[in-house]
Amino acid sequence: MATRPHSHSDHHGHDHAEGHDHDHSHVPVVTKDNERKILISFLIIFSFMFVEAVGGYVSGSLALLADAGHMLTDAIALGLAYVAFRIGRWAADERRSFGYARFEVIAGLVNALTLFGIVGWIFYEAVGRFRDPQPVLAGSMFVVALIGMLVNLFVLWFLTRGDSEHVNVKGAVLHVMGDLLGSVGAIVAAVGIWYTGWTPIDPILSVFVSLLILRSAWSLLKNALHILLEGAPAKAGSSEISEYLRKAVPGVRSVSHVHVWSLTSGRVLATLQVRPMDGADVRHVIKPVEHELKTTFGIEHPTIGIDWEGDARCSLEEPGNATASHAGHSH
Repeated sequence: MATRPHSHSDHHGHDHAEGHDHDHSHVPVVTKDNERKILISFLIIFSFMFVEAVGGYVSGSLALLADAGHMLTDAIALGLAYVAFRIGRWAADERRSFGYARFEVIAGLVNALTLFGIVGWIFYEAVGRFRDPQPVLAGSMFVVALIGMLVNLFVLWFLTRGDSEHVNVKGAVLHVMGDLLGSVGAIVAAVGIWYTGWTPIDPILSVFVSLLILRSAWSLLKNALHILLEGAPAKAGSSEISEYLRKAVPGVRSVSHVHVWSLTSGRVLATLQVRPMDGADVRHVIKPVEHELKTTFGIEHPTIGIDWEGDARCSLEEPGNATASHAGHSH
């Protein structure tokens, strides 16, 4: 595309240029389907949470109370995810040139931390039950847990229809899976207590389910922190990109100063410097580089600076100008 380049120097001693024929308005793509799924799931989970809490209190089941507490964190997480989707649609401004898309990652981080909190609470209550076993009404526990399992199965099916790659949709799915495991554990515990009268099975299964939740929470936490710490996506590290471009794009002598990061789930950005070979036409080098970054590495917004060492030629519409490219934008 035609640009109005300008050049400047940095501390590396290279001349670069950065052409901008647009502002950095990047409104994240948040589908109405995702918003609807999150909102409906929130209403279902929040409503049944009260049923399970009352059932756990009446039956004396730690497994049900733990699952009700987990449902509370689910409702909070789903509410945060919905708010994140709404805020993520706010338009970019001069101070936030990429909009508010990263708020979704922050909400994902909160989701993970709430999971850690509920796991700690389950462990604490389980220790108390081992020390002082409490009577459990197995019949009431079984009925409430069975309904809870059906509710969670429906919500899980509903959330995983269509697009489920968003970090917050994934977070919500992990929460609901934890709830589902909690309901299954409560059903198993109710059956065991009904036939054997051995109440310690209730806190034992609660601890087992909490360990599964902990594993999911750790995975979600790592993903959110990796994005917030500007980590490169899998298979799109700086060395992989440099080596690939030097081999795949004719006219590229070297690639340096590669920085790759995710703005939010599925939105990858990169900056890099390309040194063309002597006599190479810059225009015929940069366009293929843009193409490879977008198609091979999924980078929607590459910013490419030109290292003018050597005898590379610039054959743009405005002779004598340095060039750089901003690519991958869709408005």
